[in-house]
Amino acid sequence: MDKLQALERKLDSLIQQYRQLAADNRALREKESQWQQERQRLIKNNEAARDRVETMISRLKGLAQDTK
Repeated sequence: MDKLQALERKLDSLIQQYRQLAADNRALREKESQWQQERQRLIKNNEAARDRVETMISRLKGLAQDTK
């Protein structure tokens, strides 16, 4: 009987560990999703900034040629 109780305690402990790991896994997946969304937002902002800089450079080159 004592072995059966020890086995039950061990099983309860394993179930609790499983539940904790499952919750941790869900939280990590959610954080990963948030980081991916943030990464995409930053890439988009970076591309927009690059386009604006390239436009300004082209305008400056045009102005420099106009003054020659």
